[in-house]
Amino acid sequence: MEVRTACSPVDEKHYDTGRLRKEFLIDDLFRKDEIKLVYSHIDRIITGSAVPVKEELKLTAGEELRADYFLERREMGVINIGGKGCISVDGRVYEVDYKQGMYIGMGKRDICFSSADPEKPAKFYINSAPAHKTYPTVLIKREGEPSEDVVIIKEENKKELGSLEGSNHRVINKYILPGQVETCQLEMGMTELKPGSVWNTMPCHTHDRRMEVYLYFDIPEDAFVMHFCGEPQETRHIVMRNEQAVISPSWSIHSGAGSQAYTFIWGMVGENQDFDDMDDVDNRDLM
Repeated sequence: MEVRTACSPVDEKHYDTGRLRKEFLIDDLFRKDEIKLVYSHIDRIITGSAVPVKEELKLTAGEELRADYFLERREMGVINIGGKGCISVDGRVYEVDYKQGMYIGMGKRDICFSSADPEKPAKFYINSAPAHKTYPTVLIKREGEPSEDVVIIKEENKKELGSLEGSNHRVINKYILPGQVETCQLEMGMTELKPGSVWNTMPCHTHDRRMEVYLYFDIPEDAFVMHFCGEPQETRHIVMRNEQAVISPSWSIHSGAGSQAYTFIWGMVGENQDFDDMDDVDNRDLM
């Protein structure tokens, strides 16, 4: 597990491109037959991936957590952006298809990942945060019928925003948030841009109460996203390629513009779970 320390906005003003990427970019995710994890001191979030191909992959705590098992004091959200796969939670097997997700509560000991077809392996994207209470483990689907351990994303949590004229026409799918999937602090969702739109989270904002991580995907090999970060009056950018993630401290904006439409997963942890608790930034104030 890679460990990254927190960063001050005073220091970030002096970072060059290489240092920005080293501190905030999470590269080389989704390696075949590996679990990759990055532990950030910013609100103690862990971001990672699991790509089982030839064998089942088991999630372990590692030395960094000083725990008997990964979710001893943590909760976890997972979204699959690859082929159909399975997540085994203490022996209970959940089939997780493309763009389906899971919330796994604190105290679950044995977490294993597998793929239905090694030719089209699952790509499980992971966000994990410290937890203080156990909430139910559930499979999250965008459509279908709910059951005891299956949650269907509510229509009010599929929110269409922006416009083609503003180049930001997009649909926000809220997977993990209060009222739909209960957690200690973790929230996750997926934003899909409509063809012809390239801007996400614009107008931009900060939220001092929460940090955020973005995973960009559905980006062709010759395309890119310019992810904008930093304080509103000291903005910087990081060039993002397909299936790369970026860490955003609470004091930083987190917005992007692509060379074409794309999709991204957002995950938030911190002080509260109020999705609309944002400090909006007027476009005229950006520098």
